[in-house]
Amino acid sequence: MVGTVTAHAFDAEKDSEALRKAMKGLGTDEKVVIDIIGARTGAQLRELATKYKSIFGRDLVDDLKSELSGNFKQACIDRFLTPAQFDATCLKNAIAGAGTDEDCLLEIFITRSNEELKQIKEAYHTLFKKELEKDVKGDTSGDFMRLCVSLLTGNRDQSNNTDPAAAAKEAGDLYKAGEGKIGTDEEKFNQIFCARNFAQLNLIFNEYSKISKKDIEKAVDSEMSGYLRVGMLGIIKTARNKPAYFAELLHASMKGAGTNDKALIRLILSRCEIDMVEIKKEFQTKYGKSLKSWVEGDTSGDYKKFLLKLIGE
Repeated sequence: MVGTVTAHAFDAEKDSEALRKAMKGLGTDEKVVIDIIGARTGAQLRELATKYKSIFGRDLVDDLKSELSGNFKQACIDRFLTPAQFDATCLKNAIAGAGTDEDCLLEIFITRSNEELKQIKEAYHTLFKKELEKDVKGDTSGDFMRLCVSLLTGNRDQSNNTDPAAAAKEAGDLYKAGEGKIGTDEEKFNQIFCARNFAQLNLIFNEYSKISKKDIEKAVDSEMSGYLRVGMLGIIKTARNKPAYFAELLHASMKGAGTNDKALIRLILSRCEIDMVEIKKEFQTKYGKSLKSWVEGDTSGDYKKFLLKLIGE
């Protein structure tokens, strides 16, 4: 997996001086801000912020907050957070206030590793003095809540070991829990989908298609509803092709009237250092147009330029 933002040699002092000059006095030279912040890794930006403070006695993020605005400001200052802090902050915003951003919860809980989930829970507690699991339980209910808690526990097998016999058995168990009975035994799906490694899940899905006339995606689509259905489908898609799943989420954030800027920023910032190169390829293949063209058509101004810098266009 390859990111579009990668670590290159940089001079933190030189960057600090350039940013201070860009923000000093009347107006801001946004191009300098985009060129520097859009081309440094998160670790480099945090080093840069420390250097900036040591030279000028000022907080770089505070200066950016006072000089920039809107989505451009949000995306810039979020780049200074660690991945765990960023995810924790996104989750807090997804839970806070009226309503819940279930898509955000699922995106993070499904696609992060056990270690990443552990770090997110620790960051959440440090930043907000609250327990993430408790907040999730308080904001969700029923089968969807149980799916979220199972995923958040971070107990998925992280190996790539596979067991064909076990896969055949559990494919049968899933069939009996869904298509093979009246109603659906959601607990059985939860048990298997949240614990098995992705290679094993793919074996189970292949075995399932031998038992049923339906692919596992179609079976889940017809057996479940609401965000439980969205979550189970997300697990299937992640197991099969994680970059393609992220491409789908990026497309969903921009299709139709209006743009879901929170989702667009979250997706680009969280993947630009990890697998954005693969995500862009999958996007092009799936939708026949480049991610760049969609971002260009759905955003504007310095916000657009910054996102394009992060996706390497």
